[in-house]
Amino acid sequence: MTYQSPISPGRSWYEDTAGPRPEYPALVGDLACDVVIVGGGFTGLSAAAHLAKAGSNVVLIETHRFGDGASGRNGGQLGTGQRAWAEELEAEYGFSRAKALFDLAEEAKAHLLEFAAANKIEIDYMPGQLSLAHKQRYVDDYKAHAEIMANRFGYPHVTFMDAKETAERLGSTRYFGGTRDTGTGHIHPLKLVIGTANVAAQAGAQLFEQTPATGIASLGGKVKVTTPKGTISAEKCLIGVNAHGGTLEPVSAAHIMPIGSFIGATVPLGADTKVLPGGESVDDSRFVVRYFRKSADGRLLFGGREIYAVNDPKDIHIHIRRQIAELYPDLRDVEISHGWGGYVGITMPRKPFVREVMPNVISVGGYSGHGVMLSNFFGKLYAETVAGNRDRLRLIEDLKIPAFPGGRRFRAPLLFLALNWYALRDRI
Repeated sequence: MTYQSPISPGRSWYEDTAGPRPEYPALVGDLACDVVIVGGGFTGLSAAAHLAKAGSNVVLIETHRFGDGASGRNGGQLGTGQRAWAEELEAEYGFSRAKALFDLAEEAKAHLLEFAAANKIEIDYMPGQLSLAHKQRYVDDYKAHAEIMANRFGYPHVTFMDAKETAERLGSTRYFGGTRDTGTGHIHPLKLVIGTANVAAQAGAQLFEQTPATGIASLGGKVKVTTPKGTISAEKCLIGVNAHGGTLEPVSAAHIMPIGSFIGATVPLGADTKVLPGGESVDDSRFVVRYFRKSADGRLLFGGREIYAVNDPKDIHIHIRRQIAELYPDLRDVEISHGWGGYVGITMPRKPFVREVMPNVISVGGYSGHGVMLSNFFGKLYAETVAGNRDRLRLIEDLKIPAFPGGRRFRAPLLFLALNWYALRDRI
């Protein structure tokens, strides 16, 4: 029987091409360990792998299966830097802090590729990313950004593209210009999930699927995580549930909001297609970002429809095909072989949320669409923290992340109104 994630709609192309996806047992009985990790996505699995390799006794639990959330179903783009442009961070935090945040993200990118290579995880890495202006008035910002990256932040891989070059590299005339980044690329995220879990297990981490956390308590210097069929006692706890925290831990829930994002995969477009001849991934300047790329077998993987409530749409194929046709009219009748969605965690300022939410319990999430490389690296930084070096994780902990307004009752409706207002502005 084909597995269907209970928390994410549709079956992804990733699931059909990732190869064997091992199943891990559910926890039955009580355990004691050094570190307990709640959440089996990129953050938790990376932390488990690095901690176990360093000799810690680690237990990781996941409510469903590893990668059922955004980690195994996202757009696969690495990006460069933080979610905000480096010059935006400089305006808010000053140059030294902005440069440190940028350098940390660059190290995250290198770490992901090195981790995959060292552990022989085939992640289908393909280089290049195009970032595009969907309005003429944004073009000058992109041109300035390329110059700032090279001259101020020491990153020479971003170059400006005028409308002509953009059309040639994209295979569409619907954008006005943008940048090309040859220092980043895109991957098959579920292969990375499966591979990281395997590394963690081989290093000695105890991994459990189908094991929800029903409560987390920190008392007397110990952390206890309860599950339906057992309790885990630990010295420290990492919460890495991102968009799927629910009522488990109130501080994280107040700062991280789930939004649904949806992707369609076409049938292979063929060798003669004009779509993305260089194989780059794409993101654009819309608030409701459109992001797309070609897969290793020549499909167009196109994401761009977001919702801000938790009701799953039943018409992913229709809406994705409509957005594809806006950019590529010749593909208006293209067959969509897969349509799927997932929930990503965002914060108010679209920066990551890292906080010690109770003694010895750190919560990490809210990557806001920039989590493929950051979440994996934050797992490594958490392992460094357990080993006694919290300096680099604290660089993220100290970011200003306010709670969403409205409290538990009203924050989802308020966010729905606000983000749909921005979506309307994208079209004006």
